[in-house]
Amino acid sequence: MPGALPDPRTAPLIVAGLRTPLARARTSLAGVEVQHLLAPVLRELVKRTGVPAMAVEEVVVGNAAGGGGNLARLAALEAGLPESVPGLTIDRQCGSGLDAVVLACRLAQGGGVFLAGGAESISTAPVRGRRAADGAIELFSRAQHAPSGDDGDGDPEMGVAAETVAREAGVSRGRQDWFALRSHRRALAAASAGSYEAELVTIPAAGTTVTADNGPRTRLDASLLSRFPAAFIRGGTVTAGNSCTDADGAAAVLVVGTGDAPALASPRSRALAFVDAVTAGVDPRRLGLGGAVAAETLLERHGIAPTDLAAIEFNEAFAGQVLACMDRLGLDDAHIDKVLNTDGGSLALGHAYAASGAVSVVRLLARAQSLPEGSLCLAMISSAGGLGTAALFESRRLP
Repeated sequence: MPGALPDPRTAPLIVAGLRTPLARARTSLAGVEVQHLLAPVLRELVKRTGVPAMAVEEVVVGNAAGGGGNLARLAALEAGLPESVPGLTIDRQCGSGLDAVVLACRLAQGGGVFLAGGAESISTAPVRGRRAADGAIELFSRAQHAPSGDDGDGDPEMGVAAETVAREAGVSRGRQDWFALRSHRRALAAASAGSYEAELVTIPAAGTTVTADNGPRTRLDASLLSRFPAAFIRGGTVTAGNSCTDADGAAAVLVVGTGDAPALASPRSRALAFVDAVTAGVDPRRLGLGGAVAAETLLERHGIAPTDLAAIEFNEAFAGQVLACMDRLGLDDAHIDKVLNTDGGSLALGHAYAASGAVSVVRLLARAQSLPEGSLCLAMISSAGGLGTAALFESRRLP
């Protein structure tokens, strides 16, 4: 039997969300270490909401490519939060930021105030190495996410896995290019209209201040996209044009138990009331489907049809992967165009790994401001190793 939706009046609320500009790796934010990306976002969330810094019970942060340690604690101290405020850093690769937000929402079900999000500085991430039997250091580009399998391809590169998903789902090259161009054009239109301004925190870098995303391409068109060669498999359909770029950036939200919300000076008129979330595992060779499988389970649990959703934010690692997931959920291109990533996504803005899931929640909060109260909003992301997380929210008017 489908479960009834929790009463949004007693659900944890996301009342504010901010992010840095997203910058292509090794460009305008290249010299900014990850804690210095995240700390200004945390600091500004506290400032804009008026929450007493001492009232923050925990800082929960996702990070995937860093050097270990506890980024949440480091960034909290860099942000000027009291030493008494603890920090927790989690790693579910690309899903880390969304999972950090979900964890904070679950903690807030018992009341309290939490900061949660994700951050990634791909530009300054440490070089990775392992010690060989003879003591020498062998460098490697990424960690292993799944057993290699008898045929050696059980833990494929992301682009190879995207090719598998697109091919098996029957997502054509033309449709992938259409969606990629849509992302760039929507992002450019959103920037021009000022749709991002309320969520952006400027970041000092290399003697200047980074104030805007630098990923969206003004000169990109269908003709140019059609000339990109296959990037991962000869004769394939996944290209550099319909794949995301790596980016540096951070995002975070303020999560409160409902009883704590009236004391805050929320910069938004609407909040996101947390309903529920699911993380699912899938075949690591088809890792891009993880977000859709998680969403299926979550929506079925609550008796919600995908067409009932007013807004979806799904990380755009690869156009083919996103479209395969939407097809699996039964959404046609007309519905996709209406509800999915309506201000563009990672194909244009860039994918800052562990930050991207938190960026999706920041974007949902922004979109909720123009939605009727009670509208259902979904954040989704797929992760390395064959994982996906989906989180369901309901828009709620703040007093």
